[in-house]
Amino acid sequence: MRSVRLEEVTEVVARLYWEAARSPDPGLEAALKAGREREESEAGRAVLDDLIENLRLAGESGSPPCQDTGTAVVFLELGQDLTVEGGDLREAVDEGVRRAVREGSLRSSTVADPLRRENTGDNAPAVLHLEIVPGDRLQVSVAAKGAGSENMSALKMLTPAAGAEEIAEFAAGTVEKAGASACPPVVVGIGIGGNFEIAPLLAKKALLRPLGERNPDPFYAALEEKVIERVDRTGVGPGGLGGRFTCLDCRILAAPCHIASLPVAVNLDCCLPRHQTALL
Repeated sequence: MRSVRLEEVTEVVARLYWEAARSPDPGLEAALKAGREREESEAGRAVLDDLIENLRLAGESGSPPCQDTGTAVVFLELGQDLTVEGGDLREAVDEGVRRAVREGSLRSSTVADPLRRENTGDNAPAVLHLEIVPGDRLQVSVAAKGAGSENMSALKMLTPAAGAEEIAEFAAGTVEKAGASACPPVVVGIGIGGNFEIAPLLAKKALLRPLGERNPDPFYAALEEKVIERVDRTGVGPGGLGGRFTCLDCRILAAPCHIASLPVAVNLDCCLPRHQTALL
């Protein structure tokens, strides 16, 4: 049976969190430039120019392009034929987050208690999702998830009779309600199915896909395109100042669900989608 040391997990989490905070999706600049070409709003074009310039300056300096370096959301896909040696896996992940914050001078944005609001000072603990999968490898994905877009997410328990059009309208309505608060143009992650807790997790995990990568199922790929078109028709525009370019992308994940249920969750990502993945 293959094994990895906990220190390896700590090292890769630290590296991925720092890289995610510093380096948005590699397709982002091209997507913003393409959006600018079709944007008719003068204010919208100005926002997109600023975003493109911000990416350039951040790349030259090696600095994060946004002051909100986000909550560290960590997805571990642990192969069932792999052992992790050396102690506490949860602590190894959190130590990786602490190391990235300390060595990369990332902003600490995590409070230890949701009501008493005392900052932990190091962005730990991470939001950790663990899945057991076949094989003997460990896949680690880290998203630097800012609060502005996260706060605008939504869950709706639709009836089984609802179809693609109603889901697209729900997604568009969520973006429209968010307005400028989600820092558009946004990426729309949609989770369909599962149950009350699974749909939001699917929506969050969907955001890990690269920009422009469609769902492998043609049915859901078509729904992603429908959502993009419908969100752009809201007129929210770049920065929430109005325009045609509101949706950077849409990604959908679906799961089996109860015959009497159709949960749908929308998790938004801002104009700087930040995530990294590695395999141990």
